Amino acid sequence: MTEVLGRYRLVGSSDLDEARERVGEVFCPHGLEPVGTRAGGRPQAVRFNSVTFGAVGLSYLSYGRTVRIRPQPLQSFVLVQVPLRGRAVVRTGGREVVSDRRVASVPDPEADLDMTWEDGNAQLIVRVDRQALEAQLYRLLGRPPAKPLRLATSLDTTTRAARSWLSTVELLRADLDGPGGLRHPVLQTQAERLVMSQLLAAIPHSSSAELAAIGGDGTPPVPRVIRRADQLITGHCREPLTVEDVAEAVGLSVRSLQEGFRRHLDTTPTARLREARLAGVRAELAACDPARTTVSRVAADWGLHHLGRFALAYRERFGESPSDTLRN
Repeated sequence: MTEVLGRYRLVGSSDLDEARERVGEVFCPHGLEPVGTRAGGRPQAVRFNSVTFGAVGLSYLSYGRTVRIRPQPLQSFVLVQVPLRGRAVVRTGGREVVSDRRVASVPDPEADLDMTWEDGNAQLIVRVDRQALEAQLYRLLGRPPAKPLRLATSLDTTTRAARSWLSTVELLRADLDGPGGLRHPVLQTQAERLVMSQLLAAIPHSSSAELAAIGGDGTPPVPRVIRRADQLITGHCREPLTVEDVAEAVGLSVRSLQEGFRRHLDTTPTARLREARLAGVRAELAACDPARTTVSRVAADWGLHHLGRFALAYRERFGESPSDTLRN
């Protein structure tokens, strides 16, 4: 039987120190230690195969024995760990997930992580850049989500949505192990986005209800005029835009616009405009050279002139200060 991602071998020995180093290079530094003695004596070799596909990475990992793995919070990426055989116990974000072929683990990227992979456990690991996943959610909604994206810590792989996502992951895996045609620049972008979109449809998360509202699941759709107003806000939020401007552009009174946003989007036009501007500031700060710009200048460019209120809202929304984003 052909080994999963066998063309991308990084580790193929029983040396746990080598495994810790190479796995750490792909994911993050972590503690790794054997647990007990393997039945039958000598442990099998560690198998670690890994390939990056834009914002998505696929890895196959088997330690050949029971091990305990303790990384620091993942922070910049999301992992979906899908057992192909065996079992793992994953403690993350105050929860314990017993993961097997029916349940994938999805560690909280903001929390400490403590995992025990049992002897015989082999996993297909899907790594997704966190900012890319958030950007894909933005594209699907057509606006910033109402809350920061937080995923559930487990995924039931028996649901139809999860099976569909896994089929797409397997298609990508087979192509990477074979002809590699999806690496064409145009196709790669589409494949990355499909993997991320299907993941967002498959796993419960903080914006599931918002996605359902546009997903045709029986929830009343958002009226076209409200969606148009929302798109106008997100598309022109850097300009000196007012709620009155938006209402006039879509042919509604200010009161009707506000009622429509409350009823269908559970927010207000003013809050949506502020949220869109905060998201724009964050993206610009992350891309700027801190030696050549300042937080106050970027904030002012986005129409956020009261620095005290801006800094407080930014920290509440993103969990860090604007200057932290600029420095990092």
